[in-house]
Amino acid sequence: MKSVKDIKVSGKRVMVRVDYNLPMDENLNITDDNRIRETLPLINYLLENNAKIILISHMGRPKGKVVPALSLKPAATRLSELLLKSAKVEGDVKMRTVNFISDCIGNEVEKKVSELKEGEIVLLENLRFYEGEKSSDPDFVKQLASLCDVYVNDAFAVSHRKEASVTALPMMVKESVAGFLLEKEIQCYSDAIKNPVRPLVAIIGGAKVSSKLAALENMLNCVDTLIIGGAMANTFLKSQGVDVGASMVEEELVETASKIIKEAKEKGVKLQLPIDLVFASKFDKDAEKQTIDLAQFSQPIPQGWLALDIGEKSSQLFGELITGAKTIVWNGPMGVFEMERFCSGTKAISKAIAESGAFSVVGGGDTGLAAKVCGVEDKVSYISTGGGAFLHLMEGKELPAVVALEKSKF
Repeated sequence: MKSVKDIKVSGKRVMVRVDYNLPMDENLNITDDNRIRETLPLINYLLENNAKIILISHMGRPKGKVVPALSLKPAATRLSELLLKSAKVEGDVKMRTVNFISDCIGNEVEKKVSELKEGEIVLLENLRFYEGEKSSDPDFVKQLASLCDVYVNDAFAVSHRKEASVTALPMMVKESVAGFLLEKEIQCYSDAIKNPVRPLVAIIGGAKVSSKLAALENMLNCVDTLIIGGAMANTFLKSQGVDVGASMVEEELVETASKIIKEAKEKGVKLQLPIDLVFASKFDKDAEKQTIDLAQFSQPIPQGWLALDIGEKSSQLFGELITGAKTIVWNGPMGVFEMERFCSGTKAISKAIAESGAFSVVGGGDTGLAAKVCGVEDKVSYISTGGGAFLHLMEGKELPAVVALEKSKF
């Protein structure tokens, strides 16, 4: 996989696949611009090297139809604001204004792109307004490819998908390379999983075992300690005969969970489950709650109550295991962290990771959000920009977009 630094971009039309699939409120105001900020190093590099920059992205799931609420125009505005803040001299201001084009293919797009001058930037409209993005329609890909001389993938968060702009497009552009963000994501994963400083501790949480089963099985080949929390821990606990009340359990995976515990023991991996849980009378932010020690079977779980967080003893035990780590991978919260009443376990774990001094990589999506809610986003080594792509790597799979870059013509 070649890097953008391996080629000359001056005077060339450089198409950059970014991921500006951003969260917005009901008034279409961007509520988190981190994905834009993460692309600034690459964009500034291209500006400094006199490239003609064409940014492409998707937003939401419009299913091949034009949905005004999913337009990328707000992203163009925010990117302009962020670039202007980084302008070093007054002369930089004009070239750091992002021009939005309200389509991504067609005659009007071709005309405006052909008029681009060195150091100018355009952001094209949502790729998913066309069905060709999802289906990799050859004509759609050909039209995109005709707009550029160089293709750069800087969209790690969608690199696990097989969409036109990340798999087919790089195969049709003469020079196709990786951007800084994609390189950083791959390198951080490699440092954490493939070549870690040991001991390596993985903390896996979240709601379902089924969504992370492949990752769990693969991680047994890599880690020294595997900590399992969140609702998915209920299935593992039940497989060991522990009563978890009315908590969420994937009954069809109870036997599988038991096998994973057995396999961990055979491979010398310490697998740690919660030893106490915070049960609630209902799934509600104001629900009555009670911490129950899972070893004290004489302490009954009230009928209908369900676990929404790990308890204080589990937090302390998990923290001790984390403290001894040299490398940490965290994917999935320990409870319903969105509710302050059930955020204690996730806060305790995030604090332990931040204070461990270990090289720590945090999965994107809910885990990245949890790190921010808990105030440790600046105290961990790296927060991934892609939850699904990060999980894909944890499963030991190759990213289709990376494979496409490796097989491209360049």
